[in-house]
Amino acid sequence: MSNAISSDIATIARINVVPAILQVICESTGLRFAAVARVTDDSWTACAVLDQLGFGLKAGEELDLKTTLCHEIRGSHQTIVIDKASDDLLYANHHTPRLYKFESFISVPVFRSDGSFFGTICAFDPLPAALKGSAIQPMMESFARLLAIQIESEESAQETEAALYKERAMAELREQFIAVLGHDLRNPLFAITAGAELLTQRLQEEKSRTIAMHILTCGRRATQLVRDILDFARGRLGNGITVNIQPCPDLSDAIRHVASELQRIHPQRQIDLNIGDLRGVNCDRERVTQLLSNLIANALTHGAQDQPVKVSAQIRDQAFVLGVHNFGEPIPSPVLAQLFQPFSHPPNDTVQPGLGLGLYIANQIALAHGGRLEVISSQEAGTLFSFHMPLDRGEAQATLPANP
Repeated sequence: MSNAISSDIATIARINVVPAILQVICESTGLRFAAVARVTDDSWTACAVLDQLGFGLKAGEELDLKTTLCHEIRGSHQTIVIDKASDDLLYANHHTPRLYKFESFISVPVFRSDGSFFGTICAFDPLPAALKGSAIQPMMESFARLLAIQIESEESAQETEAALYKERAMAELREQFIAVLGHDLRNPLFAITAGAELLTQRLQEEKSRTIAMHILTCGRRATQLVRDILDFARGRLGNGITVNIQPCPDLSDAIRHVASELQRIHPQRQIDLNIGDLRGVNCDRERVTQLLSNLIANALTHGAQDQPVKVSAQIRDQAFVLGVHNFGEPIPSPVLAQLFQPFSHPPNDTVQPGLGLGLYIANQIALAHGGRLEVISSQEAGTLFSFHMPLDRGEAQATLPANP
């Protein structure tokens, strides 16, 4: 038996309505044997059987195709109905009724939606039965159409299940990718930056110190790129960015620290802070400061160089609201629509640092907190990114679903 036929038998076995169809056929016709058969150019195979005669044929077993009338149906695509074979002008001397010792017989073809022939639904009995001109033939032909639909539906479901299994396997590979990337890149980069930082403190020669500082700067930049890629992999490819929600009594200090760090990197720029009373805010401090760092870095890069970047953190309307505002050219509407997509850069000829993941990751962090990241931009008011997080979150931990 070929793999294709074995698959067809398994498909029919999974269709719950098939036993009911065979039962209705037997009860409606009085015939005591009914089957669904897969019929090919060279084989007849029972896919489902209801045998009240003791005929002895079981699902998966075969008959010699040339000994069956289904062989003729495959060629003619026409239903065969016999009330009494011994008196029938066409089948009185036919070998099939004599071989299988039946008088009454009916068999209807089953076609797939593309017109290809699948097989038959057939029934027979050693006793005669009044089948011709009754409602039996249209009923069985309706069953054949229903079966064809069920077959293709089940095959589609199996294909979907196979695709899901493949996707789960791919997900495991993605998790392995994340683990390898995190272990094999972050650890040596940490060693490089730690070593370079030590050299900058101990080297006396100015040229050597400059080289060490360059190594340190590149190492830190590479570490940040790896961190962004890891967050992208978790948020887009893996199980999502995970945040650890807990009380953050030092959130105000953490926000000031982020702004101070970026101020040192951009001493020529001005960063103004407006931080209110943040007591009662539960969040993942490290992730929120990462979100803030990405937003401030974005504002410093794209905002007007002679205007300050304004950072605000307040509790308003039972929500923690973190805002980063800058002046400069407004963000065009087509760009706004894609702003939080990964690997996005402004549509200009200026070479931008990084991978274009900063705003994407910031948005994923906001969503992981059960909040949202919004942006408004105009020529008059400038550009304002706002992170809104409700304070009534009850979870201790939240995970952002992959591919939101």
